Amino acid sequence: MSLSSDEMELREEEIRKHYEAAAAMLEGVDHTPRIAAPKAEPAPERSSGIGTRRRFRSTTPGLVTRSTARPEGVRLVERIEGADEGDPLVSPTQATVLHGLRRAIAVALAVGEGFAEATGLVELKKENLEGRLPETRKAEFSELLAAEALAVMYSFGNATSFLLAPSASEASVEIGAVEEVLTDNAPLALHGCLWELDQELATFADEEPKLVATVMAYAEQLMEKVALRGQTAPRVGAFTGAKYRVEADDLTIAGFTPARKAKGSTLVMQFKKPNEVVGNHIAKYQSMRLAKMIMAYDFDRKLNPFVELGGFIFTFMGDGAPGTGKTTLIQMMAGLVSEYCGNAGYPFRYQNFGIDNIDSYQGKSGQNAKAFINNVLDPGVIGFGTVDDIDQIAGKRGDRQSSAGQQEVTAVLMEAFAGANTVVRGNCTFGMFSNYPENVDDALRQRAGARFLVDGPQTRDDYIDILYLLMGKNHSLPLGDHEAYAAQEIKKAVAASFEGHGKPHEAGLLEVYDRVIGQVGELDTIAKVGTYLKAIQEADERFTGRAIKNITDAVKVRAMDFELPDEWMEEPELFLFKPYEEKLGMVGELRQPITMEMVIQEVNRYADSEFRYADKSDEVAIEGMVRDFGRQEEAKRRYLEGKG
Repeated sequence: MSLSSDEMELREEEIRKHYEAAAAMLEGVDHTPRIAAPKAEPAPERSSGIGTRRRFRSTTPGLVTRSTARPEGVRLVERIEGADEGDPLVSPTQATVLHGLRRAIAVALAVGEGFAEATGLVELKKENLEGRLPETRKAEFSELLAAEALAVMYSFGNATSFLLAPSASEASVEIGAVEEVLTDNAPLALHGCLWELDQELATFADEEPKLVATVMAYAEQLMEKVALRGQTAPRVGAFTGAKYRVEADDLTIAGFTPARKAKGSTLVMQFKKPNEVVGNHIAKYQSMRLAKMIMAYDFDRKLNPFVELGGFIFTFMGDGAPGTGKTTLIQMMAGLVSEYCGNAGYPFRYQNFGIDNIDSYQGKSGQNAKAFINNVLDPGVIGFGTVDDIDQIAGKRGDRQSSAGQQEVTAVLMEAFAGANTVVRGNCTFGMFSNYPENVDDALRQRAGARFLVDGPQTRDDYIDILYLLMGKNHSLPLGDHEAYAAQEIKKAVAASFEGHGKPHEAGLLEVYDRVIGQVGELDTIAKVGTYLKAIQEADERFTGRAIKNITDAVKVRAMDFELPDEWMEEPELFLFKPYEEKLGMVGELRQPITMEMVIQEVNRYADSEFRYADKSDEVAIEGMVRDFGRQEEAKRRYLEGKG
């Protein structure tokens, strides 16, 4: 694989020259903890006073004056090899972990070396060693040492997590937050990391299956802590602004961003074909188009032409009554994307965030939600994430019946879908589905850029089609006077569905619409549509600026209201494998002009959904209160009868 324009190669010789120093650190380092409290005793001696390892004189700057005698503090090699006390030989898993740690330390030291050269820290270290560092540069020297330490620690955690990911099993370990994060200098920082890793291994890796899990859990926590520190640290620009490419490992270190293996998940799912989805015309059509939109993603540029031109659906919400086909819609879309990715050889990752991800352990639900988001956002894969029954999973803020875990999930999803740090590349989409969207937090629901009304079969033809479909083929019953699936012709059905939104469907919104039409006449200018929007806001205060953004995004989607040809998906050379600029031009040529009818239809579609949620929510609350009052009255009547 060739390097992109913004990547720097980290050559193999630059990494391997640090192997000896890395091996020495694993064999033993002295470290007195400064922040964290010890959790475990040092690894036991293998022999009484007889050194079994070679003596080593470090060539790493800062370590040359250390004693070359065998350290008696942290001995990770012995700790890891002792994970299975019943076997005197090193197991393949133990060897993999040791080799991965040595490689990760060497990569981290090479990154630190690159950082020092890029920032002039090398010269400052030399001047300091010779005692001629100017007083005026001592503050700069300290800041650069701290920045180098952060870069080295993050690179160590990043490389460790990346290299050991293929060896990870289903075992999981919760180690808590990392504490021993030292920024005096890079060697001391690494010593602190190895000391704390040794403590975690002694505490949690009581059997070999937990060995990799413990190391990876530590690496993840280390990255999180260091990245947080790096947000406010001075002079880290040389690290955050660089991308180091390790070709042999297919690893890219890009600042405080985790590297992940671009591997897809093997889906165990009963896929549905589009003709097996009866009714739900607009939702089905948009899902089919979105499946092809995602495939336009360019892995080299890490961008999708539909994001640049407008019209990409990053988040959407599907709502409807139970049994109307939300699960079938998920199966259809996942099946389409999986098939397209299979044709192109792209890694595809599907993940659902369900109720089993809500944990009673404080903070764990938020961590699970963050991991779900990061897995789907991974720019090295085509991703599709779903949150089914989101009203049960994400709690309303201020709702006393919502657990702390549900509140954590709401906060994570809101930040991920439309937060200050949200970056939409166009390689993935998130779908939220609910039978009761009125129970979803208003701010979270408004972060759904598109609305799919999943209303199931509606017409007589729809019901004939779904009966014919579900009966299967093991019968000889006559079909009768009906052409199977003719009513499901997608373009014809969608056109009718969109035209149906020329006027609002909900009674409350229709009243607003008629009043505005009576005041300003036909909505044929932006000013008149703006008047309509203001009237909607006066009727429903939740109709905010975010609602307008979602409407304009939906209009842009309509402007891109074309389906990429099937042959572009079946033969990747025709489109998918072309350079980004060429793909951008091909998509741009298919774009359609925006019309006022599109704008009014999308305003009505979005506002209809909000009024539907509000009316449902209010009605449910009123019905509940009526039942409560009725029970109280009946209880009072029976009580008085009993007394009398």
